Formats: sequence, structure tokens, C-alpha cells
Amino acid sequence: MKYWLMKSEPDVYPWSKLVADGIGHWDGVRNHTAKLNLMAMRKGDRAFFYHSNIGKEIVGVMEIVGEAHPDPTAEEGPWVQVSVKALAPADPPLGLADVKAMPELAQMALLKYSRLSVQPVTPTEWKIVCKRIGVKA
Repeated sequence: MKYWLMKSEPDVYPWSKLVADGIGHWDGVRNHTAKLNLMAMRKGDRAFFYHSNIGKEIVGVMEIVGEAHPDPTAEEGPWVQVSVKALAPADPPLGLADVKAMPELAQMALLKYSRLSVQPVTPTEWKIVCKRIGVKA
């Protein structure tokens, strides 16, 4: 199993919408590195749902339930999307400032590649964050 962090602007697609939808489609990714990360995802992988721009915090945990397939929102290009399902809310959410204050997360992609919308998370980082947000790793 691999672990990921996926960003969405809460005024575009918030955690609450994914919960209401049951299964969501992570579309609209237009960065090649992020696309390669989507293509590396497999059913059963886990991901943090991160509210970007507004809030800047990890708000929940998702499961990848559908592997990369064509993104119907793409007008051109070989862009892909994955399907995700909400598993658990973060209680409490973990803000970016809190992540920055944790020395054990200093190498996390969230801090090193702040503009990347889909990024890997190491198993150690996954366990640390899950403990902090009250979710079973």
C-alpha cells in the first residue's frame, strides 16, 4: 500500500462534498508530476485530503477506489483522474503551521513541494499524521 496527500480548494471541492458524494472523482489535475502520482495510485492506497489555499489543513483520510482513467474535464492532453472514497475525518484537522512545527515531518513533500497538488507520503509520515489527527493508521 502507498500513501498520498491530495489537495483541493475547499471552495471548489471540500471534504464535506466528498462525504456527501460517497465516491468522488479527483479530476482537474494539470501538472505532469501530479499526473504521474495519480497514475501510480492503486486501489486500496490511502490519501490525506488537504484543503489548500483556504484553511491549509489535512481534514480527512480517503481510500483510492478507482485507478487512473481519462479525465473527462480535460479539453486536450492525456490527463487522468482517480476515484476516491472518504474514510474518516481528521479530528482535529492538522494545519500547515502545525506540520511545519513538527521536526519529524520536516522532509514531508507538503513542505518541500508546496505547490504540488498530488504528492507521496512516506509510511512513517503517514503514521505520525494519523496519530495526530485521531485516525487509525
